[in-house]
Amino acid sequence: MSTGDGSTAYNFASTAVYRDPSAWYHIVIVTNTTSATTTQTGTTTDRQQMWVNGVQLSAFSTNQVPTQNFSGVINSTNAHYIGQDGGSANYLDGYLAEVNFVDGQALTPSSFGTYDTNGVWQPIKYSGTYGTNGFHLTFGNTTSTTTLGYDTSGNSNNWTTNNISLTAGSTYDSMTDSPTVSSASVANYATLNPLNKAASLTLSNANLSVPQQTISGTNYGASGSLGFSSGKWYFEVQINANAAGNNDSSVGICKITDAITTTVTSTTGMVGFLLSIANGGSINYGTTTAVTGLTGAATNLVQVAVDVTNGKIWFGADGTWANGGNPSAGTNATYSSGISGYTWVPAIYYWGAGTFNRSINANFGQQPFTYTPPTGFNALNTYNLPTPTIANGAQYMAATLYTGTGATQTISDGGNNTIGTTFQPDLVWIKSRSAATNNNLFDVLRGTTAYLISNSTATEATNANTLTAFGSTGFTVGSDASAIGVNVNAATYVGWQWKANGAGVSNTNGSITSTVSANTTAGFSVVTYTGTGANATIGHGLGVAPNMIITKSRNLGGSHWTVYHSSVGNTGALLLDTTAATNTSINYWNNTSPTSNVFSVGIDGSVNNSGNTFVTYCWSAVSGYSAFGSYTGNGSTDGPFVYTGFRPRWVMIKETVTVSNWNQWDSSRNSANVTNLLLRPNSAGAESTAGSTDIQVDFLSNGFKIRGSSTDMNTNGETVIYAAFAENPFQNSRAR
Repeated sequence: MSTGDGSTAYNFASTAVYRDPSAWYHIVIVTNTTSATTTQTGTTTDRQQMWVNGVQLSAFSTNQVPTQNFSGVINSTNAHYIGQDGGSANYLDGYLAEVNFVDGQALTPSSFGTYDTNGVWQPIKYSGTYGTNGFHLTFGNTTSTTTLGYDTSGNSNNWTTNNISLTAGSTYDSMTDSPTVSSASVANYATLNPLNKAASLTLSNANLSVPQQTISGTNYGASGSLGFSSGKWYFEVQINANAAGNNDSSVGICKITDAITTTVTSTTGMVGFLLSIANGGSINYGTTTAVTGLTGAATNLVQVAVDVTNGKIWFGADGTWANGGNPSAGTNATYSSGISGYTWVPAIYYWGAGTFNRSINANFGQQPFTYTPPTGFNALNTYNLPTPTIANGAQYMAATLYTGTGATQTISDGGNNTIGTTFQPDLVWIKSRSAATNNNLFDVLRGTTAYLISNSTATEATNANTLTAFGSTGFTVGSDASAIGVNVNAATYVGWQWKANGAGVSNTNGSITSTVSANTTAGFSVVTYTGTGANATIGHGLGVAPNMIITKSRNLGGSHWTVYHSSVGNTGALLLDTTAATNTSINYWNNTSPTSNVFSVGIDGSVNNSGNTFVTYCWSAVSGYSAFGSYTGNGSTDGPFVYTGFRPRWVMIKETVTVSNWNQWDSSRNSANVTNLLLRPNSAGAESTAGSTDIQVDFLSNGFKIRGSSTDMNTNGETVIYAAFAENPFQNSRAR
């Protein structure tokens, strides 16, 4: 924020970075130069304050406090600009949904927004007065570009629009993209994703266009910001022939896990389905297949209709569907193999090198479509996504910060979210942030005071001064006189917690009878059993196959923490307590993947030593709440983007081929990006930001972005697994 009078500027810049392009920010700025006090808490000033999504900023790289009673230039005799820096060439690169300007009052964010029942900050209608120079712009009157800038406050402080178009087509600027998800046409829409594109490919027009440009190398792409794994979807892309040449401009969809951002060969093509205009119309999925009925003109408006549920995709051009297709009737699909069972995103792709002679303009529904969408097919916005099972992740997973006292204290997990949502945890993982002490894990089946250490092969131990209760709103820790590391006076801690289902029940689904506390809604269970030393199966209680399993012997000394991850598969295991790469052996999981009822174990002592007792934590992915997958490192600080379909609260990653640490971040310790406060389950080390440019990530409204080049998380070509849990699903999350 900058306040000034034309000759003097008072700048106010947060140390946080705001580079989430896929959702909306709600920003409140207050200037009150009548205040005699220049400082509140830290470097926040009374005279200039800013809130983002209801949270006040308190750390600044620049904080130039205005002089008392400074009046600025808010009056009728000076030109003012919205979306442009004082008439300079610096323009806002984004959307504006609404602008309230209140003259003569220093209001708080509660006048303009509130938290909903899921803990998401929502805009509300301001009901107060605006003052003489105040105004309210809703950009809702689309009668003309003049009326688009009308003030609705009653003051008639109207604005003049500049370079704004209401002409139908790709230049139409009055979008139905909105921070309020209220209908099938008014919601947060997909765009091309600047975080998931070839680094040298430029996007423009609020990430809906790729302009003509010259790029070194060959074959580049970009994918969309909204993923879909079911339902019917429709979008359009206009191809523009800007100059002569033979560059192919291709559009379609790709799997969310595909590396559309990297260079590929023309024989392989985009990993997905696409229409290659220059080739007269064809489908490419590794090999090229010609289609009929399309002209393949250089200026086609390409239509894409995807029915993921029934596994079909149609391509059309200028109102004609390829191969005589009829998406409304579900007939003559252009392609009908391998669509179901994956998460897809829109994608564009260029073949060739040098100057790309065709620009494109994408429309996912935020502008009027040129052609009527097929019956039953939806625009790509968050309203049309399936209703999430878990709209508030704080009901099932918490990352709670507290400070040790050395005396018994109860920790509420309501402190990890905006509206104080609480639950009774069944797994509590405590780690000191300020001291080099162990990662201590407690769970409901082993009982209070019994702990295991994730950075050690030690057996289970008990201590009456550790975790003493799983409470209805969190957990209680004792005096910790032995300095085990859960409540040392003045030490700082994080307590990661998951909700299962309380006291366990007997489960006889497997060849070994287990005791299980299972939460099928959240996809999490705690399992205990006694090993037999022979290949066996064990019931987990989830009703769907787990994506990640962590097993530890309770009473066998030297036994590792053994991890199954669906992206590694059943032929090997990772070890949570070490930096080792994947260990390949039939003896871990008996080369058998988990089923909806059981997981399999071999004869390795870490999972099934005869007569020894074991505890296992099982997680299955829940759309909008948890995700378990992998990405391929690129060795760059502009690292891979990982689409999870939610705004993360907690992320853990591990490289699979080379020796590397496990890494954990959460949104409680880093309330804003960048996220660089690192803890490791295989290390007792204190929280670290050492080498912060190498270990940082951004948490985003729809996933996370790797921002570090460390070989612990982003070795070029390396497969890296992850586990992530949500604050809120993408459908209702704010940009971070």
